[in-house]
Amino acid sequence: MSISLVVVSHSEKIAEGVVELAAQMAPDVLLVAAGGAEDGTGPARIGTSFDRVQAAIGRASGGDGVVVLTDLGSAVMTAEMVLEFLEPEARESVRLARAALVEGAVAAAVQAQGGGTLDEVVQAAERAVVSIRPEELEPFVSHAAAAPGQGPAPAADADGGTGGPTASGSWTLPNQMGLHARPAATLATGLTELDAEVTVNGVDGKSVMLLMSLGLGQGKTVTVEATGPDARAAVDFVGQAVESGFGEPS
Repeated sequence: MSISLVVVSHSEKIAEGVVELAAQMAPDVLLVAAGGAEDGTGPARIGTSFDRVQAAIGRASGGDGVVVLTDLGSAVMTAEMVLEFLEPEARESVRLARAALVEGAVAAAVQAQGGGTLDEVVQAAERAVVSIRPEELEPFVSHAAAAPGQGPAPAADADGGTGGPTASGSWTLPNQMGLHARPAATLATGLTELDAEVTVNGVDGKSVMLLMSLGLGQGKTVTVEATGPDARAAVDFVGQAVESGFGEPS
């Protein structure tokens, strides 16, 4: 799948900054900024522009779909107006996400990077919530993984019973920055491609925002628990990524 994102903000700089941030986590995803309104004489003024949003959606089209994220109320209205003017066939592949701009854009970009469908990318955006207390995120987080220390339901057996195969492992973060944004995106993207329910220190391993909310720095322990056909592959993937320091200095 190839899903693109359009970021609509009242501020040209904010839209461009969100695109720059999300691009660090999803280098293969097309992200288009549509910020500010035309002044006619200089830099864009604060506001939203029908023409800019329309042009951004046009530029983002051509793949398997477009997800639009907005900041404040009038940005939503402007985006909705643009969608109303799209041809029916084009409109079917464009979705307006009801999500926080920064968190939603990052989560959606990571999901798109992992090959998510249009619906999956929208869902990732709308479920993205940042908190220093992950347990407060329920019911917005899937897999019942919001509460720290509580992994997926135990499997009936290790050979594919009720819960399927299970696997686990623990490693110490060697890199200076720990589990910051880029490593979190690396883990979330890789785990999204595997058929397993995965928790990292008790939170959903496929959620970049929850991984970042753990605040794990250098020397902290990363504990992974997985259930499903790809459980062992998921744990091995995390272990290899952590042991390599995500390619960063230690």
